[in-house]
Formats: sequence, C-alpha cells, structure tokens
Amino acid sequence: MSKVTTDMECYREEIFGPVLNILEADTMDEAIEILNNNPYGNGCAVFTNSGAAARKFTNEVDVGQIGVNVPIPVPLPMFSFTGSRGSFLGDSNFYGKAGLNFYSQWKTVTTLWKEEDAKTATAETAMPRIQ
Repeated sequence: MSKVTTDMECYREEIFGPVLNILEADTMDEAIEILNNNPYGNGCAVFTNSGAAARKFTNEVDVGQIGVNVPIPVPLPMFSFTGSRGSFLGDSNFYGKAGLNFYSQWKTVTTLWKEEDAKTATAETAMPRIQ
C-alpha cells in the first residue's frame, strides 16, 4: 500500500503479508522517527545508493529485521527471526542459531591433567576396556 500515513490502521496495527506498507518521509531523520515511534518493530527497508545513509539507518532504527535495497528483510533459515518491541514475545528467538540454543543444553568442562597420571607417552586411539 502506498501513501501510508501514521494515522492509518495499517500503520497502527501489525499485519503480515503479503502486505508492504510504503511511507514517505522528507528526511532520513523523519523516516527513522516514523519507524521508531511505531509500537511494533518487526521489519523495514530502505533503498539508497549511499553506504553512509544505509549505515545511519541500520544503526538508528529500532526494529529486528532491516533490509537495505531489498523489499522484504526476511532472514535465511540459518539466521533467527528478530522482531523487537511489540513484535517480539519471550526472551529468545525461534529460528536459526537461537532456536538451536533453545533446544540445547550448554556444558562447560574444566579439566586438569597431571603428567604423572599419564599411562602412556603416545596417544591411544583404541576404545578403553575394563580389565
């Protein structure tokens, strides 16, 4: 939808595709303010030929998924879905590495090997057997 304004329902409510809301701003700062004032923070995109403008935009907007010169900033499966503010519930993402971590248990092992405990001077590659 083009010519979307901040008083329209499609801006105020979080809706999912296939919908693309197009808002226009006179300055980069105004565009960032429009995005950051929205209660949701799912995703946005900017189209520019300027690397400096892209960096400013990606650093200052508070959303989880940002597209630079791509219309739909959906991550590949190895990356997590990353909404923010009203577009994110819970304390962890559910795709990509974060999803794997959710179903994994971390383990830390601290060991100390003393030279006198070594039985052989060479590496053993056979399965240990109880004798």
